[in-house]
Amino acid sequence: MSVESIQRKSLATAKDFKGFWKEKGPFKYALTSQDFPPVLLEPEEWIFSNDIKGLLKTLMQFEKQKMKIVKAPFNPANKHILRPDQLSQWKINNFPEEWNSCRCDLFVPQGHLTRMVLERMEMPEESIDVKQVEEAFFQCLETKIELLGYLLLKPRGSSKYAATKKYLSEWEEDDREAGLL
Repeated sequence: MSVESIQRKSLATAKDFKGFWKEKGPFKYALTSQDFPPVLLEPEEWIFSNDIKGLLKTLMQFEKQKMKIVKAPFNPANKHILRPDQLSQWKINNFPEEWNSCRCDLFVPQGHLTRMVLERMEMPEESIDVKQVEEAFFQCLETKIELLGYLLLKPRGSSKYAATKKYLSEWEEDDREAGLL
């Protein structure tokens, strides 16, 4: 994935967003924080991409933090150690510390993945490889990202690009009410 395919930009107003979208876009995906303070983003920061997996990896700082999906260092058959039943035998090393307190049914603190990630694959857990786990994790994360406090704009219907019209009209109204327009 090329660096040009992922764009990060702080955009404080709907006018800034429209200008950036017109100059650099359009993009298939746009992501920002719904919460304040934002987690893993700067205030008013957006990430844009035509590749959802690349966008989510950028958000998590996957390459920068040298994250890697590995087999968890425990034996699920060992019943002498108490572990939640929903844990899988996979985890993400160097998982974002900021997400350790997030409530998400895909992972628990320290990046231990749950069985929900593996349920996408209809094969025995023993035959699943790391690439399949990574693919399944990012597919699941895309569907759950808003529960983690983010806003993900993506194509709707037959569109090739993120659905921004409704969001931008609401944002412009907020900017008008705040006296920014």
